[in-house]
Amino acid sequence: MKVKNYMEDVVDYLLPQVLKGLPEICNCQQCISDIKALALNSLKPKYVATPEGEVYTKVNELSIQFEADVVSAITAAIKKVNASPRHQ
Repeated sequence: MKVKNYMEDVVDYLLPQVLKGLPEICNCQQCISDIKALALNSLKPKYVATPEGEVYTKVNELSIQFEADVVSAITAAIKKVNASPRHQ
């Protein structure tokens, strides 16, 4: 297994759910990429290199606080991108 930042999977999972509740937010590929990058840069990375590490990380993500922190980072990123979108 290669080393990966498991937070990318978490943001990829939660971002569409957050955006679903905000239909006024642009969801072009540029804005989505910018939101994801900003959110990931504000979150502590969770690197895994083994299947066991991925399972351990998945168990830890079940906490309500973990999800709230990720949604908060996504929301802050959405606000920043929405205030200054880089698309045409």
